[in-house]
Amino acid sequence: MPNIARYVQFCTRRTARCMRGRLSILTVILGITVCHIGWSKTPSDTQPSTDSSSAIKPEEVGIDEKLGQVIPLDLVLRDEDGKDVTIRSLIDRPTILTLNYFRCAGICSPQLNGVADTINRTDAQIGKQFRVLTVSFDERDTPEIAARKRSNYLQEVKRPIAPTDWRFLTGDATTTKKLADAVGFKFKAIGADFVHPGALMFLSPKGMVTRYMYGVTYVPADWEMAVQEASRGEVQPTINKWLKFCFSYDPAGRKYALNVTRVAGTFILGSAMALAIVLIAKGQRTKSRKKGAT
Repeated sequence: MPNIARYVQFCTRRTARCMRGRLSILTVILGITVCHIGWSKTPSDTQPSTDSSSAIKPEEVGIDEKLGQVIPLDLVLRDEDGKDVTIRSLIDRPTILTLNYFRCAGICSPQLNGVADTINRTDAQIGKQFRVLTVSFDERDTPEIAARKRSNYLQEVKRPIAPTDWRFLTGDATTTKKLADAVGFKFKAIGADFVHPGALMFLSPKGMVTRYMYGVTYVPADWEMAVQEASRGEVQPTINKWLKFCFSYDPAGRKYALNVTRVAGTFILGSAMALAIVLIAKGQRTKSRKKGAT
């Protein structure tokens, strides 16, 4: 990660030199833009990867929203006891689907912690008004691991909850990939781990995708509204997608980290544009006053 303080200082000095030299506003903006482009490249951007398998294309990981589409309800997964269970038998009310893998050292645990925290804070009652399904897309996860995960997270919920209200399911790679594709959840295996997005998919009682929520923390009011919409089968467009821009995956840490360089660069470019508009407007007012005086 570049040194942001040096980045800002460098941009400021370049801007100051341009202003002192009475150069045009466009030159100032150009200087800041070049500065941003140069500093926004991290070593991983500029150095070729030594492992071709770790190269990740933008279209390989992320969310391709499937709003309004019905997931394949006859897919067979394994429950926490190792018994076969169809998705159809589990979705009899609004359902919140999370796709994770249980060895994940990155965003999976924070995301599931966020789900438990929101269940504690929302007025919507789990079990009565909605259910949660957490499905592992790693075929190495077993029902025994799923059972331990469920036990751990049920303890995080501080309100009445039955084991059937939050299910942890596993399955073979082909089946879980079909489910992931049905909701547009794109992930990629990198060695023994996976690169994947963090999102919740809200499903109607008929299995239709009605809403997406991104990230690992959720607003209870938004959650309640999404549950109500799912109960009515109402599809709503996703408004809050800013995490796709502000967050990027860190393969070394296996987590999503705030891309400070990108945010800082955007702020500086926006500030430069605002400065340009102010100075141009001021120059036009000065010219108008001079003409009026003559």
